[in-house]
Amino acid sequence: MVSSDQIQVEYPCVIMLPPPRLVPPRGIYSTKPFQVYLMEGQQWNSEILDKLHSQNSIICGLTMDYLQLPESIIENAKPGGQVLAESKQHRNSSDINPPQTASDNTCSITKDFSCIYSKDLLPALSGEDTTKDFFQELVNILLSYVCKSFRRSSKVLDFHHPHQLREGLEGFSLELPDQPENLEQLLVDCRDTLKYGVKTGHPRFFNQLSSGLDVIGLAGEWLTSTANTNMFTYEVSPVFILMEEVLLRKMQEIVGWSEEEGDGVFCPGGTMSNLYSVLLARYHFFPEVKTKGMTALPRLILFTSAHSHYSVKKSAAVLGIGSENVVVVKCNDRGKMIPAELESSIITAKDQGCVPFYVNATAGTTVYGAFDPLNAIADICESHGLWLHVDAAWGGGLLMSNLHRVKLQGIERAWSVTWNPHKMMGAPLQCSAILVKKRGLLKDCNQMCAEYLFQTDKHYDTSYDTGDKTIQCGRHVDVFKLWLMWKAKGSEGFGSQVNKCLENAEHLFDKLNQRPDFELVFKSKPEHSNVCFWYIPPSLRNMPPGPERNRRLHEVAPKIKAKMMEQGMAMIGYQPLGDKVNFFRCVFSNPATQTEDVDYLLEEIASLGHDICIRIETNL
Repeated sequence: MVSSDQIQVEYPCVIMLPPPRLVPPRGIYSTKPFQVYLMEGQQWNSEILDKLHSQNSIICGLTMDYLQLPESIIENAKPGGQVLAESKQHRNSSDINPPQTASDNTCSITKDFSCIYSKDLLPALSGEDTTKDFFQELVNILLSYVCKSFRRSSKVLDFHHPHQLREGLEGFSLELPDQPENLEQLLVDCRDTLKYGVKTGHPRFFNQLSSGLDVIGLAGEWLTSTANTNMFTYEVSPVFILMEEVLLRKMQEIVGWSEEEGDGVFCPGGTMSNLYSVLLARYHFFPEVKTKGMTALPRLILFTSAHSHYSVKKSAAVLGIGSENVVVVKCNDRGKMIPAELESSIITAKDQGCVPFYVNATAGTTVYGAFDPLNAIADICESHGLWLHVDAAWGGGLLMSNLHRVKLQGIERAWSVTWNPHKMMGAPLQCSAILVKKRGLLKDCNQMCAEYLFQTDKHYDTSYDTGDKTIQCGRHVDVFKLWLMWKAKGSEGFGSQVNKCLENAEHLFDKLNQRPDFELVFKSKPEHSNVCFWYIPPSLRNMPPGPERNRRLHEVAPKIKAKMMEQGMAMIGYQPLGDKVNFFRCVFSNPATQTEDVDYLLEEIASLGHDICIRIETNL
C-alpha cells in the first residue's frame, strides 16, 4: 500500500488508477487537456484519494466502466503538458517530469461534481458554465454507449434478475432519497442505467421488431427533448405541427391516397393507432355513440385474423365493445387470413342478429411476418359495407421499397392504416401513425372544444390546432426525429435499408435449409424479415413426430434463450403459436446487422443448445 506522502506528482493532475476494488469517492473524468499520470500496481486508500481531491485532481479508474477516462483526454493532454506513460518504471520514478500548474494551463480544470447539485445548474445565476460542464460529461457517457452499441465485441446485455437490480449492484441503487444527491452521483447513475440495460442497437439484437440505433434519429430525439413542447396547438409548437402535416401527407401519398383524401395523427405506439381505427369506424357508422354511449347501439362485431396483433381485442375491450365480440378469422398455414372464412364469419354474425362494422387486415404479422390478401379482403368489405383497417405497423416500412411494396398491394383501399416508422424504418421509439382516409373524421369523433386551449378567435389559422382531433390532450413530439431521418436518407435510403433487412432474412433462411440441426417452421421463403425455426438437439433428430417429441422440443428454446441472456452476446425471441411448440423468431430491422451476425447467431444457438440439451436428455 502506498502512502499519501509517496505520491510524486504535482497538483492539479489526472491520476489514472490501476484496477482497485475501492471506488474513488470523488471525481470521475475529464475532457480537458490536463496532465495525465498512469499509475499501476498500487492500491489507493481513502487518505490518498482525499489528498488528490483536495488538490482539485481528477481520479479515473482504468477498469471500472463508469470511471473510464475518455480517449480524448489522452490525445488532448499533450498540448497542455506531458503524458507520462512510457513504462511502469518511469511512471513510478521520482524524477518524473512534473506537469504544469493550473496557472500555466490554457484550459481550466473540470469541475468536481461531488460538491455540485442540480440547484447549481441553469436557471441558477452563474449556472451556465456548470451546466455546460455537466452536459459535456453526460454527452461523453452517451457517446461511449452509442459506440459500444455497434461493437460486436461488446455485450448486448449484462443480465441481472429483478431482485438483484432492486437490491442494488455495485453501488447502483434504485431507491429515491429524501435529500438531493450531487451531480457526480447522477452521472454515475446515468452510466449504470445504460450499463444494466439492453443495447437494442447492437447488431446482434434480434429480439424485437424495433431495433437498431439510428444516429440521426437519436439526434432528433435529443432536440425534441430539448424543445420540450406539446403537440396540441400551433401557438406552442408551430414547426412540429407543420412537420407532422408534411410527414402525414407524404405517408398518405405512399399508401396511395389522393390529395383530396387523408388525415392522421402520430400516436404513442401501434396499439393506440389500432385503437383509433376502431374508435373512428364505430363513430363513422354510429355517431350517436359519442354522446349516448354503447347502450344506444346494437351488438357490434369486428373481425381480425388468428395471427393479428392482440391490440385489436384490447381495443374492443377498452372501447366497451367487448373482446367476445371480436371474431377471429382462420388463417392458412402461412399465417394469412383466408378471405372465404372472413365472408362466412360476416354472414354468420348477421344471421345471429349482430352488426358487423369493422375488419382488421394485417400487413406483416408479428410472428410469421405474413401479409393478408388485402384486395380480396377489401372486396368483401365493400360488398358488406364494412370499414377496412390495415395494421401495417410492422409491414408498412416495405412501402418504401420498390422491390417489396407489391406485398401490400390493395392497401390504398383501406379506410385507415397503422404504420410504425419505429420498426422497419428504424426511427427511435416511439413513432407510430394512424392514417385515416376520410378527412375531418378524427376531429368530429374526438373534438371537445376546450376553451382554454382551442379558442376560435386566435389571430392565426386555428385549423393547425390539431390537439382536439386526438384522444390525448398533451402529446409528445414524435415527428421531428422521423422528419430529420427522412431528410438524411431520402425515400430511396429507407428503401435500401428495408431491402438489406430482407436480404439478411433470406440469408438466414438459406443457412437454416442447409443445416440438419435446425428446422424451419414453414418451408417457403420469408415474405418479411421474420424467420421462424427450431433448434433440434441430436436425440430428437431421428425421433418421429408426436407428443413426446413436442414436449421435449418445447423446452429447448427457453433454455437456450436463458443461457444466451446470461452470456449476453446475442438476443433472440421465442414463442409457441397454435399447435406449434416453442420456436425461435428472428427479425431484422437493424441496418447495422450483417450476414456475419446471422452466422454468429446460428453458431451460438447450436453451441448453447447442444450443451443444454444434453442435460435435458440426461434428466429424462
